[in-house]
Amino acid sequence: MADDGEVSKAYRQGMTTRRSVLGDAHVDRASAAATAFDAPFQQLITESAWGTVWAGTHWTKRERSMVTIALLAALGHDEEVAMHIRATANTGATREDIREALMHVAIYAGVPAANHAIKIAKGVYAEMDAAQAGEAAR
Repeated sequence: MADDGEVSKAYRQGMTTRRSVLGDAHVDRASAAATAFDAPFQQLITESAWGTVWAGTHWTKRERSMVTIALLAALGHDEEVAMHIRATANTGATREDIREALMHVAIYAGVPAANHAIKIAKGVYAEMDAAQAGEAAR
């Protein structure tokens, strides 16, 4: 990424939004893993997906979260589904919201896609519950 003097407003907004949705730890890992090869791609998604689409004001982060998970599930992007399920802790999308979104996937994109996404969601929620239980036990 270019120095701060060359960083666009969309990039700065994108990093703020990306951190609020995915969390600092995830964004820090992604930034640290960027190389000269994929730095332009990281800039593109930060400016466009996070600095424009996710930073829009018409929908809430909760609504964007539900739509994003449904789209990713319909397209079979498993790692992204899991990442965005984890992000629901920051977006306010409830488990019931995600269940309903995946019910739409079943009808409009196919039962196998929804079935697989539900399996992913159940696994991620189990991990999140275990982590929360571990924190509560401390």
